[in-house]
This record gives sequence, structure tokens and C-alpha cells, in this order.
Amino acid sequence: MSVEPAAADEPILRQGDSFEEFYRRERRPLIGLAYVLSGSSRAAEDLAQEAFLAALRRWDEVSKLDDPGAWIRRVLSNRAVSHFRRSVAEAKALARLVVGRPNPQVEIPEPSRHVWKAVRSLPRRQAQAVALYYLEDLTIEQVAAVLGCSKSAANTHLRRARARLARLLGEERS
Repeated sequence: MSVEPAAADEPILRQGDSFEEFYRRERRPLIGLAYVLSGSSRAAEDLAQEAFLAALRRWDEVSKLDDPGAWIRRVLSNRAVSHFRRSVAEAKALARLVVGRPNPQVEIPEPSRHVWKAVRSLPRRQAQAVALYYLEDLTIEQVAAVLGCSKSAANTHLRRARARLARLLGEERS
């Protein structure tokens, strides 16, 4: 999935767009972000739709924000974390009920499968920062806006994520 980078001076979304314009422009990038955060095509579609539904319900407020894209990405990121937690709890419960049956996995194409799996193993904010910065090609300022933190905190999340990924991915090669 190809993601068009935004110009550094231009917000990802334009204030005052109709919901239809917003949806049409942001659907694919948002699904891509959801896929990276969840590791599942099906979950990515569901998470993106849930985030768009939340935006639609509050469109009068959201459309007036300086950057509605930051708002919807924050909603999606938080829902992805909740989805992951729910999936882990369900998998544990299923494992207790059905011992010996394999848990179905969605295949992620090589070579990125192991990289994004490692990203998903990072602490929540670090994984979100990596996905927003590298997949969405957002600036540090935009990542900070989406995560609702300072630029320095966003930089810290990325720096720690890179260090941890280097260790995780380096260990896989050993």
C-alpha cells in the first residue's frame, strides 16, 4: 500500500472538508496505519471504520480542528491498543478452552512481517510513533500532535523505539 507523504508545511487534512472528502482522502492511509498497528487486514478495516464512525458522529467538532487527521489517527491508535489487549485476552481464554489447536494467524508478506511484528511488541506509544513516522511519513511535529504529546516526547518515543528495535531485530539474526 502506497502512502503519499504530506508536505511539511501542509496539514494532512484540510480544515472544513466535507466528511466524504475526508473519508475518500484518508481511508487508505488510515487502513495502512491500522494494519501496521494490528497486524491483521481484517482488524485494520474494522479499526479504520470505527475511527471514521467516531469522526462522523462528532463531525461538527472534528471538521473545525486545525488538523482533523491528527484526531482520527489518535482515535485509531487508541482503538488499535484496545483491540490488541482484547485479542490477547481472547487468545488466552481460547488457549485455556482449546488446548492443542493452533491459533489462526494472518500472514504478513516478507520481509516486513518480522519488522512490524517487532514494532507491535514495543510499548504502545513507541509503536504508534514508529508507525506514524515511518509508515505515514509524518514529521515529528505531526507525530506529537497525533499522540497528544510534546515534540520532545515524540522524539524520545522514536529514539527508544529505534534502540529497542535494533536489539530485537539484531537478536533475530543471531
